[in-house]
Amino acid sequence: MADLRYTRNIGISAHIDAGKTTTTERILYYTGKVHKIGEVHEGAATMDWMVQEQERGITITSAATTCFWNYPTVNGKEDSNTKKYKINIIDTPGHVDFTVEVERSLRVLDGAVALFCAVGGVEPQSETVWRQMNKYHVPRIGFVNKMDRAGADFFTVVDQVRERLAGNPIPLQVPIGAEENFKGVVDLIRNRAIVWDDSTQGMTYTEIPIPAELKEEVAKWREKLVEAIAEYDDKLMEKFFDNPDSITVEEMEVAIRKAVCDMKFTPMMCGSSFKNKGVQTMLDAVMAFLPSPLDIPPVKGTNPDTNAEELRKPDAKDKFAALAFKIATDPFVGRLAFFRAYSGKLESGSYVLNTRSGNKERISRLFQMHANKQNPITEIEAGDIGAAVGFKDIKTGDTLCDENAPIILEAITFPEPVIGLAIEPKTQADMDKLGMALGKLAEEDPTFRVKTDEDSGQTIISGMGELHLEIIVDRLKREFKVECNQGAPQVSYKEAITGSVNHRELYKKQSGGCGKFADIVVEISPVDEDFDITTAKSGLQFVNEITGGNIPREFIPAVEKGFKAAMVNGVLAGYPLDTMKVRLIDGSYHNVDSDSLSFELAAKLAYREALPKAKPVLLEPIMKVEVVTPDEYMGDVMGDLNKRRGQMEGMDTRAGAQVIKAKVPLGEMFGYVTSLRTITSGRASSTMEFSHYAETPKNIAEEVIAKVKGKLEKV
Repeated sequence: MADLRYTRNIGISAHIDAGKTTTTERILYYTGKVHKIGEVHEGAATMDWMVQEQERGITITSAATTCFWNYPTVNGKEDSNTKKYKINIIDTPGHVDFTVEVERSLRVLDGAVALFCAVGGVEPQSETVWRQMNKYHVPRIGFVNKMDRAGADFFTVVDQVRERLAGNPIPLQVPIGAEENFKGVVDLIRNRAIVWDDSTQGMTYTEIPIPAELKEEVAKWREKLVEAIAEYDDKLMEKFFDNPDSITVEEMEVAIRKAVCDMKFTPMMCGSSFKNKGVQTMLDAVMAFLPSPLDIPPVKGTNPDTNAEELRKPDAKDKFAALAFKIATDPFVGRLAFFRAYSGKLESGSYVLNTRSGNKERISRLFQMHANKQNPITEIEAGDIGAAVGFKDIKTGDTLCDENAPIILEAITFPEPVIGLAIEPKTQADMDKLGMALGKLAEEDPTFRVKTDEDSGQTIISGMGELHLEIIVDRLKREFKVECNQGAPQVSYKEAITGSVNHRELYKKQSGGCGKFADIVVEISPVDEDFDITTAKSGLQFVNEITGGNIPREFIPAVEKGFKAAMVNGVLAGYPLDTMKVRLIDGSYHNVDSDSLSFELAAKLAYREALPKAKPVLLEPIMKVEVVTPDEYMGDVMGDLNKRRGQMEGMDTRAGAQVIKAKVPLGEMFGYVTSLRTITSGRASSTMEFSHYAETPKNIAEEVIAKVKGKLEKV
C-alpha cells in the first residue's frame, strides 16, 4: 500500500495565457519526467498533444500526468528528512468555452495551483475558476507568473485576489526585482534570499544575503505573515505576544498547512515559468501546504438501495469507490475512462458496478496517464487517479464501485450550452460517419449537445462558444474524416412565463372498447423565489394539492411527467422553458377509461393551451465581457459595445491600459474579436464568459419568433 501522506492530486488552473501549460512543462522537466522542456509557442508542449492545441498554442482538453518530487531538499540535494512525493497533475484549459474541463478536474482533485499573470492579474476567467474551486472546496496556492514581463507587479495581484476574489492571500515571498530585472525571491518563512542560476535552466539556485533595499519591505511582510499565522493558531498567538521571533519555521509550516487545508489562507508565491524561475519553490509549497488524500474529509455518497448517506475513507482496505470524470477516445486503445479512486483497490481484469446503469463493467486494463500516452499498471488504490479501458457503458460523472457495496457519489454539474449551429455532411456517404463521430464527441464532452430539429430535420450541434464549436468541426474533419457544411451560429434562447393562469383540461377519447379519460385543474405560474433548480434536478416545481382521491395517487406522477416533457418546447418559438411551477388543484377520473397515459397527455395539452395566457417571454444569454484597450481607443470601443446593447459595468486601469467591463447579449457578439481588432488596429484584447439569462427586448423577441415561424412555414 502506498503511503498517501506523500501523494498530491493537484490541478493547474487559471485565465487564458497565464502560463499553465508552460508551468506544467517546467514541473515535468524538474521532476525528471521529460528531459527537454517543450515550449507552447513552438507547438512542442508535452501536455498540449492535440494538433489543434499545438497549432493555436492553447489548451483545449485537460491532460493528466504523474511525476515524483523529492522534498525537503537543500538546493536540490537530499538529506535524511527527504521524502519522495507522488504528484498527479491535471493541466486545464483557460478558455471559458472549455470550462467543462476545469469543472470536472476540480471535482476530483485535492488541491490546486491558481496561476495569475503578474501583469493581467485577476481576470474574468480567474474569477470563474476561483468560484469552481470554492464550489468543490479545493484548497489552493496562488502563483503569480510572468514576473519578467513589463508591468509585472506581485503585490498588486495580491490585492486583487483579496478584493475581487474575496480570498485571503498571504504572501510567502517578496520578489527580488521585477520585469527584466527579476532574478529571485526572498523566502519569508526562512528569511532567506534565493537567486536562480540561468546556466542550469533554473535547476539550481544560490542563497544570497537579503538585498539592503528590500530589508524594510521583507520585515513588513514577514511580520504580516507571522501575524496571520498567529491569528489562525491559538497556541502560536500566545507565543506571538511573548516574542514573535520565537515561532519556529516548523511551527509556521504546520500552521500554514492547516490553514490552507481549512481554506482560510491562500499562500501567494511568484516566479517566471518561461524563464525557469520560481517553479521549484512552488513545487515545495505544494508538498508542504496542499492536502494529501488523507487530509480531506472522507467522500460522501448515497446507498442506492436504502438512500442512506455513506462515507468512503481514503484507505485501500475499504470497499472500492471511484468517480469517472472524463471519457476520451484513443486511436490505439479505444475508449478511456479517467477516474479518481476514493477508497479501496481496483485490479485490472476485475469487475465494478456502475450505479447509474446498474450494470457490471469489466475493467480489462488500467493505465497511469502521461498526456496522451498510457503506462500500463496492474492496480489502482485509493487516492490515485488513473484510466481504464474495456468497459461498455461509462459516462462522465458515473460512480464505479464494489459490486457488494453500491454507492452513488455526488455527480458533476455542467453548464448548459449557449450557442448552436446546423451542420450537414458534404456527401451522403458521410451521413453514418457523422452520426458516429458526433456520438463519440458528445460522450467525451458533456457541454456539447447534438439534436435533430424535428421541424427542419437538420442536425444542430450546441456548445459553450464559437471557439468550442469551431474545434468540434475541426475534429470532425481531422479525426473522423467527415467533411461538413455548417450554418451560421445561432443563440440558444430560452422561454419563461411571467404571469399565472388557472386552467382545466378535460381529455376524452372514445374509439370503441376502452377509451381515454383524464380531467385536471391546474394553476401554472413562475417558480417560487427560493426554488433551487440544482437541488430539485429539474426546472419543474410540481405541487400536488389533490385531496379526497379525486385523482388516484398512481396517476399523479404521470401528470408531472407530462408537464416535464412539454417544457422541452416553449409556446413562443419552441425554445425550452427553464422553470415553471404547476399546482395540481383538482380533477376527476373514470373507473375504466382513465390510465397514466391519459393523464400524461392531458398535462401536455394543458401546457399548450394555458401557457400562451401566462405572459410568456423570450430569454437570451447575457455575456460578461472584458476589453483591455489602449487609452486612445476607449471611446470607439465603448461606442461599439453600446451599439451591441451592452450595459457598462465599470472601468479600471491595468498595466497602463484601460479595462472596460460590460454585460452584452450573446446575439450581438458574433464576430466581435474581428470587429475589435479593426477598431483598435489589433491592439485591444477581449474575454467573454456566460453570465446569466435575461428577458429579450420586445422588438428583438418578435424578430426571433418571426424567423423561427418563417423557417417552419418553409418546411
